[in-house]
Formats: sequence, structure tokens, C-alpha cells
Amino acid sequence: MCRSIKTLRPPVLAEEATEEEIRAAALQYVRKVSGFRAPAAHNQEVFERAVEAVARATAELLDGLEVRGAAARRAG
Repeated sequence: MCRSIKTLRPPVLAEEATEEEIRAAALQYVRKVSGFRAPAAHNQEVFERAVEAVARATAELLDGLEVRGAAARRAG
């Protein structure tokens, strides 16, 4: 899909993803899907709502994922 979106879950990231990293990934996704790097003024509101919705869904996904062995890797 979009190669510039990096993986945000452990063990790829040593720490949990920050809000800024999640929002950046959401922005890249919305840009890719919409085909707009920066939307026109009349599309700005819907573009921003989409970024926020994707960021919320991403945070929810990351919060709910269970990465097997991640706790053992962090302890070691």
C-alpha cells in the first residue's frame, strides 16, 4: 500500500508508538487513499476528520494487539 508508513508495534519499535507517529502514519494513509498531498480548502475539513479517524483506529488497534514473546524480549 504505502511503503513510507512504518510499522508501529513492538518489537519493530522498542517503545510504544507515540501519538505523533500514529498521526503521521494516519496522514500518510489518508494522503495515499485520497490522492492529495494537501487537500484544497473545500476538502480540508473532511481530510482532517479522516486523519483523526484513522489515527483513533490505529491507536485502538495497537492497544489491543498481543505480541507474543514481546514481554520476554523486553525483560531480556
